[in-house]
Amino acid sequence: MTSLAGKTLFITGASRGIGLAIALRAARDGANVAIAAKSSVPNPRLPGTIHTAAEAVTAAGGRGLALKCDIREEDQVHAAVAATVDAFGGIDILVNNASAIWLRGTLDTPMKRFDLMQQVNARGSFLCAQACLPHLLKAPNPHILTLAPPPSLDPKWWGPHTGYTLAKMGMSFVSLGLAAEFGPQGVAVNALWPRTLIATDALNMIPGVDAANGRRPEIMADAAHAILVREAAGFSGRFLIDDEVLAEAGVTDLSDYAVDPSRPLLPDLFLD
Repeated sequence: MTSLAGKTLFITGASRGIGLAIALRAARDGANVAIAAKSSVPNPRLPGTIHTAAEAVTAAGGRGLALKCDIREEDQVHAAVAATVDAFGGIDILVNNASAIWLRGTLDTPMKRFDLMQQVNARGSFLCAQACLPHLLKAPNPHILTLAPPPSLDPKWWGPHTGYTLAKMGMSFVSLGLAAEFGPQGVAVNALWPRTLIATDALNMIPGVDAANGRRPEIMADAAHAILVREAAGFSGRFLIDDEVLAEAGVTDLSDYAVDPSRPLLPDLFLD
C-alpha cells in the first residue's frame, strides 16, 4: 500500500503544527480526517482552529471533520470517536499527537501544570486508544501512531524537567504496552519522534528557542505517511525517528525541510 486514499484518520491536536501537517499529507491521498482538538475559536497566540484545519483538509483533497474534543474528558473522546464512525463508517488510524509541555524544574512547576501534562500526554493517549481500538480491530490495516520519544531512564533528560519527561515518557510506555497487547492482534502500534526541533507555533512560546534552527512540520508528516501506509501485521512496538524512516523510504536529502538552511539544526529532546 502506498496511499491512504479512503482511509479514516483520527488525529488529536490536529488544529495546527505537526498534527495538521500529518492531516494534510493524508488529505492529499484522499483520506478522511477527524480533527480532534480543543481549539474551536481563534487564539491570537496560536493560530488555527478545528474548523480551519478541517477546511484545509477538504481543500487538499480529503474529507475533514471538525470535532471539539478535550482528550482529558472521557465523554468527549467517546463522542468524537462515535461522530467519526458515523461520518466515515469506521476508523483505520489513530494518531496521538496532542501533548502538553512545560520545560521547568520541580520548584517552578505548578501542580496544575503537572496534572495537565499527565492527563493530556499519557492518559489522553491511553484513552484515545481505548476508544478507537474497537473500530481499529475491525479495520483491514489498522495503525496507532504516537508522537513520543524512545524510552529513556537517562537522568539528563529527567533532572531539568521531571514533570514533562514523566508525561512524555508516559506516552512512550503507553505505546510500548499497547504494542505488546494489540500488535499480535494485527494492530501496528508505533511511536515517532523528530531528530531535530520542529518549527511549530507552540515552539515559539518556549523562551530562548529559535524555530529557525529547526525543520518544518512536513518532515514529520512525510515520515508518518511512510509509516501509516505500511502493512500493519508484524510492524509494531517500534520507536521510530523521522530521518531514519525517510531514509528507509529512499529520501536522504532533507535540506528542503529546514526552516533556514544556513542555520545549524538543533536536536530535539530525548535523543543522544
